Formats: sequence, C-alpha cells, structure tokens
Amino acid sequence: MKNNSGIKIFGIKDRKVLLSTLWIFVTLNYLYCDVLSLMDPDLLKQFLTGTVGSMHMTQGVLFGAAILMEIPISLVLLSRILKYKANRWANMVAGTIMTVVQLSSLFTGAPSLYYNFFSIIEITCTIFIFIVALKWSKNEEQFS
Repeated sequence: MKNNSGIKIFGIKDRKVLLSTLWIFVTLNYLYCDVLSLMDPDLLKQFLTGTVGSMHMTQGVLFGAAILMEIPISLVLLSRILKYKANRWANMVAGTIMTVVQLSSLFTGAPSLYYNFFSIIEITCTIFIFIVALKWSKNEEQFS
C-alpha cells in the first residue's frame, strides 16, 4: 500500500476502480445482513405483522429504505463514470451519509450479534471510502 502520491492502493491502481469495488463490498454486506434478518424468527414475525419494533412498515418507510439503499448501489456506477471533482465529493458525501445511518441504527432497538458484526464491517468500509476519496488528489495518475 502506498499513499495517494504513490498511486497504488491495495494493488488497485485506479482510484475509481477502488471506490467502486468498495461500494460493491459494502452493498453486499448490507444485503446479506438483510437476508439474515429474514431468517431471524423474532424479526420475521414482526415483518409479517408489518411492525418492526415500534416502526410500521408503510409504503413511505419502505420507499425511504429504497432511497437509502440506492446510495451505495448508485455509487458502484458513479465511482467509475464521474469526473474527479464530482466523484470525490459524491464518495465523501455518500460515505458520510451511510456511516451516520449505520452508526445510528446501532442505537435503535437491541441489535443482534450478526447485525453488530455486519455494522462494524459496513461502518469501517464507509469510513475508508470517505478517507480514500478525501486523499484523492487531482494530479494523481489514472490508469483507466
């Protein structure tokens, strides 16, 4: 691993590819955590009633969740196609939003062991995304 002046990070020379790959990684973690939640008998019963904890699963709540999940999904693509300045800012903003959301979810209800495990990975990854984008300099050589 070299710093941003050395270009190469974890064997990935192109910052766009690295960021896109990190968004794929974190998205898969979000999704598999959600899949495991469907296997949790206590949560499954709540899902079937339409109320999880004290939250009613309305169309508005589900739409909000869809918008939230579209952030990391869209960053997989946007990290590869946006130009430097917009790309850097999009990754820093999205990384911050997803970190704050995931951190705050840990203080809602009583998260399970698997949820805490995935949350640590997701929070670490989105903080790393923010740092990678923050340290990205315009004169960094691109190999794309």
